[in-house]
Amino acid sequence: MEIQIVGALQPETEAIIYLFRQSDDLGDRLNIFSNAIFLKEDFKAEAKQVVTIYENGRKVYLVGLGKTPKETDFIKTLRSFFYKQKRNLPNIIAIELQTGGIENEWVEVISNGCILGDYDLDLYKTKKKEGLTIFDKAAQLQIIVAEDAIESATPQVQRGEAIAQTQIRIMDLMNAPSNKKSPQSLAEWAVESGQRYGYSVTVWDEKQCEEEGFQALLAVSLGSKNPPRFILLEYKHPQATEKIGLVGKGVTFDTGGISLKQSTNMHYMKSDMGGAAAVLGTIEAAAKLKLPVHLIGAIPATENSIDGLATKPGDVVGSYSGKTIEIIDTDAEGRVILADALSYLVRIAKPDAMIDLATLTGSCIATLGYSAAGLFTNNEQLAKDLYDSGQQTGEKLWRLPLWDDYKEELTSDVADVKNFHGKPFAGAIVAAKFLEVFTEEHPRWAHLDIAGTAFADSEFGTMKSATAYGVRLLLRWLQGKRG
Repeated sequence: MEIQIVGALQPETEAIIYLFRQSDDLGDRLNIFSNAIFLKEDFKAEAKQVVTIYENGRKVYLVGLGKTPKETDFIKTLRSFFYKQKRNLPNIIAIELQTGGIENEWVEVISNGCILGDYDLDLYKTKKKEGLTIFDKAAQLQIIVAEDAIESATPQVQRGEAIAQTQIRIMDLMNAPSNKKSPQSLAEWAVESGQRYGYSVTVWDEKQCEEEGFQALLAVSLGSKNPPRFILLEYKHPQATEKIGLVGKGVTFDTGGISLKQSTNMHYMKSDMGGAAAVLGTIEAAAKLKLPVHLIGAIPATENSIDGLATKPGDVVGSYSGKTIEIIDTDAEGRVILADALSYLVRIAKPDAMIDLATLTGSCIATLGYSAAGLFTNNEQLAKDLYDSGQQTGEKLWRLPLWDDYKEELTSDVADVKNFHGKPFAGAIVAAKFLEVFTEEHPRWAHLDIAGTAFADSEFGTMKSATAYGVRLLLRWLQGKRG
């Protein structure tokens, strides 16, 4: 499907999608249609509401955006519309905001949402859905803007498409089961992406991890036949003024280890590399868009499995930082592997700011549900900037405390720190305090617990699936801070 920017409805257009906000004067806007009297009863412009009519020989879709739509409302609404309608749409379609031409600020997210509507979860089905979709045809989507905005809107379309294609690649990666995804295949994905989009990728195998002193990462991997990998990524634009460190938890499957998880919903643990996916997607998209930033990514990748060699509760393991860790619960493995990556990045890369993302705790889901990720930082400006980026993109964050009141929960009798406090409260906070130990008091560090947001319900399937959470959030943060 080709997306074009036009200044008015074209004669050859076969169908048009009108986007309505409830905040607009809905009654007046509906008066342009011959069926207005009936539409005023049926169409309320509620989020994702779709009403189909025929007007002047064209098929017309009235699509609701809700009261005060933000970026995510445009994206989710159009993603849902195109996913459900893509086998029934004609070749040439136009899309317009019913208050007139679409403002430039929405062009990127509209193109992003339309492309995401082509996503398909049927990754390994032998029988595919029948019938061509609009995306299979030489179809054309026309986004109607003001005449004087056509030239400036075109790059926004390209940006929205580029981000959507990376999001789709990330969703495929997260939705892949563990027998199709390993630490090595995660590394291969990164290498291929770096070669395609022009950024550097270095992969360390288990021997190199041992030589570098990544004892915590190696301890988590002991129970798996698939050895760990440490993946380093770097994208540097010549105009970059700051170095940003990104760390992503890359557990390609988490059984819980000896502290075995319950079987219910364990199949979702293929998504425990959501933090790694966010880092991979952000760096790939930044390279594609040639953003003026300098990014250093670190991904500790492993499985958390069980066999006779697996790390046991009560074991004491070392770490890259030199600190020792008492393993109270082997299911609290994400923070253990992140410890090595955080310490390494602080000491070797010396980033000006550092953010880690991890599907870390069920406690965060118990606190915030599936609508927001947990934000932990002691840097007020970083907290504000990340929160604002989340509000703009819809990949929301809510700040939770990182006070030293919780520090005593990490006290171990036999090691420098323990990985789990064993209490039914403050789990996400204590996990963040554990990570803080390995940041070496970095003044601009943030931890994002994305356990409830990286894998969620969607129209793509009957079960939870990947969301690519974090990619648009971080891109907006990078854009906002660095132009």
